Amino acid sequence: MRASPAIPRSIAARATAGEQVAALPYRVTETRLEVLLVTSRRTRRWIVPKGWPAQGLSPAANAAREALEEAGISGEIGDSSLGVFHYFKEMKHGVGVPCRVELFPLKVTRQRKTWAEKGVRDVKWFSVAEGAALVAEVELKRLILKFAAQFAAGRLR
Repeated sequence: MRASPAIPRSIAARATAGEQVAALPYRVTETRLEVLLVTSRRTRRWIVPKGWPAQGLSPAANAAREALEEAGISGEIGDSSLGVFHYFKEMKHGVGVPCRVELFPLKVTRQRKTWAEKGVRDVKWFSVAEGAALVAEVELKRLILKFAAQFAAGRLR
């Protein structure tokens, strides 16, 4: 894809790839498994921390980096993907980009009081059912519920 004068080259290059990574942050309380969601900056929808991968890092490490930047959380990132989901990213220059997102589990061990995007996002813990109900992407809902089922069956820790 060639960049038009209205679309910066960096966005045009990303539009060609459409590949992102995401973390599914989770924790276990005394009573339940919980997932952490963040709001998107522009539309304020509930989503998982996700973004464009940086060169030189594995997909899992990139997902962990996004979780730290967007939600101020860190922990143990899984090496194996939980699967992929798709969504349509609306860019600020009016360009829509179809994206394929690879999702990695992140067992949260630390939640910071301040982080890079604290002022532009809300962050909240939800039960699995609540979290799955709040995300708009059907494939992401399924991955969250599938993760919870595998976790309950002892296949993930």
